[in-house]
Amino acid sequence: MARIENYLLGMDCGTTNIKAVLLGEDGKAVAEASRASHTLSPGPDMQEQNADEWWGNAAEILRDITELAGTDIVKRIRGICVSSHTVSLLPLDSDGKPLRNAIIYQDCRSTGELEDIIEKIGYERFVNIIGGRPSIAFLPSKLLWYKRNEPELFGKTRCCLQASSYINYKLTGMLTADVDQAARTQCLDVNSMTWSSEIGEAMGICLDEILPSPRPVDDIIGFVTAQAAKETGLSEGIPVICGCSDAMASMYATGLCRLGEAGEASGTTSLLFVGSDKKSAPDVPVTTRPCAIDGVPYVFDAPIQASGASLKWFIEKLAAEERDYAVKNSRNIYDYLNEQALEAPAGCRGLYFYPYLLGERAPLWNNYARGMFIGMGMDMTRAELIRAVFEGTAYALRHVMSTIRHNGGKAGILRICGGGAKSRTWSMIKASMLKMPVYVLDESSGDVPVGDCLIVGRKVGVFESLTEASRRIIRVKEIIQPVDEWVSVYDKLYPYYAEMYSCLDESLKNLHNTVTALEYEKKPGR
Repeated sequence: MARIENYLLGMDCGTTNIKAVLLGEDGKAVAEASRASHTLSPGPDMQEQNADEWWGNAAEILRDITELAGTDIVKRIRGICVSSHTVSLLPLDSDGKPLRNAIIYQDCRSTGELEDIIEKIGYERFVNIIGGRPSIAFLPSKLLWYKRNEPELFGKTRCCLQASSYINYKLTGMLTADVDQAARTQCLDVNSMTWSSEIGEAMGICLDEILPSPRPVDDIIGFVTAQAAKETGLSEGIPVICGCSDAMASMYATGLCRLGEAGEASGTTSLLFVGSDKKSAPDVPVTTRPCAIDGVPYVFDAPIQASGASLKWFIEKLAAEERDYAVKNSRNIYDYLNEQALEAPAGCRGLYFYPYLLGERAPLWNNYARGMFIGMGMDMTRAELIRAVFEGTAYALRHVMSTIRHNGGKAGILRICGGGAKSRTWSMIKASMLKMPVYVLDESSGDVPVGDCLIVGRKVGVFESLTEASRRIIRVKEIIQPVDEWVSVYDKLYPYYAEMYSCLDESLKNLHNTVTALEYEKKPGR
């Protein structure tokens, strides 16, 4: 057997865990490790994470991997790429230390700030600058909230980073921003690819002073320092590239390599990718981004806020009976729920679940949408309740796919990677909901850190091209076809899913405003 000379290290800082893989140039994983991440909720609509935990977990993971791989292989690591969930607001002081917890993309506290920014700039002008629809998931409103509500900390802020950029800083000592995540912040002028002075002026913040200049995803930003090597077990001097969002890494991890394909990175959130031969208009609910894959000039990149998170929420809040059964019978709770869901009929006899527990990004782009069950009856079964959660996230996926198709995207198959790909029940529902076969990727192929490895491997010359690397390394585990009976049911029921939310949209917005006002009145001193 030929000796493998080149190894690549990919790491993804996800919302629920950080994981990494050490991949040989033959596509085989030599070592893998992960650690759980914890999200904090210090107040209503607030979602934060601790950056020290990011780095602590990352260092532990890297120590595990280097110990498993051994010194000889560690010396042959040719490059490192780190991706992460996005968009986050992590302010650092002049010593490079976090000033507070990172405010992550799921945080919805800054509604008023977003409205103020839009009012100053004008909605149409804002859309033309950022190339998409404004949302509190992104950075402008978070920055303005930070400035208004924590002025002392804001005054000490040297720069703001994303999660991957912070891990890169700990590895290399360099403060950087990658152009992929920069374009997702809604602080970047997509026409000039520089931080927008107009958006900065609307906030009273000079973005060039607190956000590092965007650099290409595969720029070598630095090398593993002696201190980082000591903390992680890596060799000093390994090149580290700028990195990207988990969305971009996921796209490569799905093996999407031609027009007519779609990919879903199915995790806490879902990220849907659909190739396009033309650029979309900036004011549509989902927009295209330039794509580095040969033959795919543009890609629709649409995030869904709470797909896997909805199932986790159901388990924690409503599935006590199922949890008890799983514990008593030594069963995996997710496996048991998959079985139970199949006991219910497709469509759950008109029971709908709306997975808007944290608002929704694509294609609604609002924070006031809320999770809902609609259609409950006294004769409802627990199996129907469980299946409704699976179906609700699939309805949301169809909503996004329909919007993408309406704006020029085309797809005939769906490639799935991530934790959600482990659920065959879910994949069957998605195949039937979308009326297309689902390609479930092998677990060793479709994980986000594998996408990171492909990106850095191309940069350092281990792979000739990303397309060639994807075809060689990404493997399909199973192809799941639509269930004809389910297809017919979902075709009849999906229109009600979209219509009922549309009818409730204005009421949900008004409800959110009322509840926010009530919470404000409860604050001390009011």
